[in-house]
Amino acid sequence: MCTSITYTTNDHYFGRNLDLEISYNEQVTITPRNFPFVYRKVPKQTSHYAIIGMAAVVDNYPLYYDATNEKGLSMAGLNFPGNAHFFDEDPEKTNISPFEFIPWILSQCKNVEEARALLADINLVNINFSEELPLSPLHWLLADQEKSIVIESVAEGLKIYDNPIGVLTNNPTFDYQLFNLNNYRSVSTTTPKNHFSDQLDLSVYSRGMGGLGLPGDLSSASRFVKVAFTKLNSVKASTEQESVSQFFHILKSVEQQKGLCDVGNGQFEYTIYSSCCNMDKGIYYYTTYSNSQINAVDMTKEDLDSKELLTYPLIEEEQIHYVN
Repeated sequence: MCTSITYTTNDHYFGRNLDLEISYNEQVTITPRNFPFVYRKVPKQTSHYAIIGMAAVVDNYPLYYDATNEKGLSMAGLNFPGNAHFFDEDPEKTNISPFEFIPWILSQCKNVEEARALLADINLVNINFSEELPLSPLHWLLADQEKSIVIESVAEGLKIYDNPIGVLTNNPTFDYQLFNLNNYRSVSTTTPKNHFSDQLDLSVYSRGMGGLGLPGDLSSASRFVKVAFTKLNSVKASTEQESVSQFFHILKSVEQQKGLCDVGNGQFEYTIYSSCCNMDKGIYYYTTYSNSQINAVDMTKEDLDSKELLTYPLIEEEQIHYVN
């Protein structure tokens, strides 16, 4: 399962937690402007926007989990089992396999409105990357510096939702997740008044009691509420370092620790990595489960007119700064 958010201070940020029980050797990956994107049902692209993000590179193809292009448009795929539905090829549509979806959008769109125009004609077609790598059941958060949308391919067709809070987790569908926030109107950052009874003098015995009722379990619906509350009420900083740090603190409010989500066979779902990309500057920051040091890759320092993928293996070993 996963959590993805947008965030705005002086700059704009996009990122996510990847929560799974197994890693697929993901790496920070830059796709330069002249890397040829080959698609299964549409012509290949030999020139496009440069992209940076986290990907598993298989047969020299970047299978992006989340990414940002040089214009700042950002996209993340999150698990959506039981609801995701992909279709047979439609000759009247642009047929894109879900594993191609992030490159297809980010390679040619500079903002959400341009992406909407492409989405009007798209059919997410049921074509696996390979026999060994079948499609994952996903839905997507897509955002630029001003707005975000959620894209869900379900049995009824392609659904596109405006996302006023810039948050996405997993099941159920986004319209329910957004409506469910109504159930938490009473949650607050301030100390609550006593509405229980005027016949009882109930004491405020702890700070933070305004958050009573805020969910703390690891389910996707609970994480949606918790991270939305955390993001929308977090104090915004001014510097890049403070903004990035606060972004990771927001994601940590819903991170998963090994041992708490048993998926069987001795495996546990956990937060494999967390990411934060500065959408304006093209800097991709990340932490991993075993390394809480924030590491960064700046796409603007590379040759973005190249034809070759650039990959940066994750630094997995914990970086501890000894002061004596």
